[in-house]
Amino acid sequence: MPVIPSIAFGAAMGLSLGLTGGGGSILAVPLLVYGLGLDLRVAVTVSLAVVGLTALFGALIQARSGQVLWRSGLVLGVGGILVAPAGAFLGTIVADDVVLILFALLMVVVGVRMARSRTEAPEIPIGRFACPIGEGGRPSPTLSCFAKLAGAGAVVGLLSGFFGVGGGFLLVPALIFVGSVRIEPALATSLVAIALISVSGFAANVGAVGEFPLLLAATFGAGGAGGMIVGAVVKRRLPSVVLNRVFAAVAIAAGIYVVAQVVIG
Repeated sequence: MPVIPSIAFGAAMGLSLGLTGGGGSILAVPLLVYGLGLDLRVAVTVSLAVVGLTALFGALIQARSGQVLWRSGLVLGVGGILVAPAGAFLGTIVADDVVLILFALLMVVVGVRMARSRTEAPEIPIGRFACPIGEGGRPSPTLSCFAKLAGAGAVVGLLSGFFGVGGGFLLVPALIFVGSVRIEPALATSLVAIALISVSGFAANVGAVGEFPLLLAATFGAGGAGGMIVGAVVKRRLPSVVLNRVFAAVAIAAGIYVVAQVVIG
């Protein structure tokens, strides 16, 4: 087994996850398939396991800075877990190329919206259905707010199950435009929901894999943990507008890459 490449690719995934919240879940499967030569179904299962554990590790690291909004992350994650199986079922009855093209278009739309978001302004971005802001600039802990967050998580879970990804690139905008939080806590909090949704996805997929490549997953995960630490440190030193542009660039680039693969392949 190629240990060094596995660690290196895992580090790239972890760095992206630490910086952008959702970029790691977008990059993991292509790295495993094209970089390490895994079968797609095995790659998806390994990706969900490693991304989930790496996201949880990252959330615990970033919790020390007070950026993780645990209640918001848990509500989003639970909403996603409950609906993700329905999305997975829909994905089985739609042609693969159609799913990939829709996935790519979704990433580009999300990336463009995030690129146009004015996070450098002093106001917290507010969406039409956003939660009111409570103490400390956090979402107000009301039943209505939790319902909105759970609803946003359910939408993300449906799309996550349909497209077969962790959903972080959708959770970050959901936290900003529904949860009324800035980009930094949105990135940190999304890791909690990513961990929950990824574990659910792993449980649903592992039965379809003959033999789970535990050693490869361990080395890929070790690299991911190292990359996550570096990403968490770098993220604290970058202004909000730069993080926003990085997130947007990752989403748009990944969308273009997926379209290119469908057209070429």
